[in-house]
Amino acid sequence: MVYLEELKQKAESTGNILCMGIDPVIDKIPYKDSPGKAISKFYLELLDAIEGEDVSFPTIKPNIAFFEQYDFEGLLALKKIIKEYKEKGFQVILDAKRGDIGKTAKAYANAVFNVWKADAVTVHPYLGYDSVGPFLDYKDKGVYVLNRTSNKSAIELQDLKVDDIPVYEKVSNLIIDWHSPGLGCVIGATYPKELEHLSTKFVNSKKQVPMLIPGVGAQGGSASDVVSILKKTNNPLWLHRVNSSSGISYAYLKQDSDDFTGCAVKEIKKLAKELSI
Repeated sequence: MVYLEELKQKAESTGNILCMGIDPVIDKIPYKDSPGKAISKFYLELLDAIEGEDVSFPTIKPNIAFFEQYDFEGLLALKKIIKEYKEKGFQVILDAKRGDIGKTAKAYANAVFNVWKADAVTVHPYLGYDSVGPFLDYKDKGVYVLNRTSNKSAIELQDLKVDDIPVYEKVSNLIIDWHSPGLGCVIGATYPKELEHLSTKFVNSKKQVPMLIPGVGAQGGSASDVVSILKKTNNPLWLHRVNSSSGISYAYLKQDSDDFTGCAVKEIKKLAKELSI
């Protein structure tokens, strides 16, 4: 199944476009085991709770850096989490933000898709097409190019003007020029004006560009606002994924509760409703 077909099928079968980010921080996980064991236990118990509550959403997005910081046992936890979630039918976007050229890019792509078994990956565009092309050789996979990111200091580079055009808009032009099934972009929910502009641009290009939209929840972005923008710009909801990470995983801390799975599931239900299709 090509990636766009999978995006549509998963969104329609779950009824929403929620993506749950997985960014383990050991100080926020209520287990005293070694980091690898604690991380695995935390997210696999959450998986059991999701199944037990009959909660449906299509996609998870583990950030590899949060696992790498805990040495090899963290990476083993990542491998286990990806395997278990995929077996339950979840898509996996590996948030790895790769960006290199030639043999190195090919090696990164091989690792992402053949070792980690991810369905999609995030990549940097700074080195041009040479750093993106090797990932596009995997025709059934998704590749999300960083376009307008959700962090506050994004403006330091992404708003710089080239020929009176912001760099982020130049990147969106390249994404259209490079168009390939599964090639998409990352646009933060924390920049709704830019999100609307770029969504309109992609729709007008007549090319299907899947957007990964982080920044909902802890970063302050609004899921309902994202849906409104997508509808306003006539962009099909099923094509996109809206991500919340800490807002789900660590909802129990915000709610001052010991029930981390119950609080996470409650937040998932809320977001899934806001992001329904």
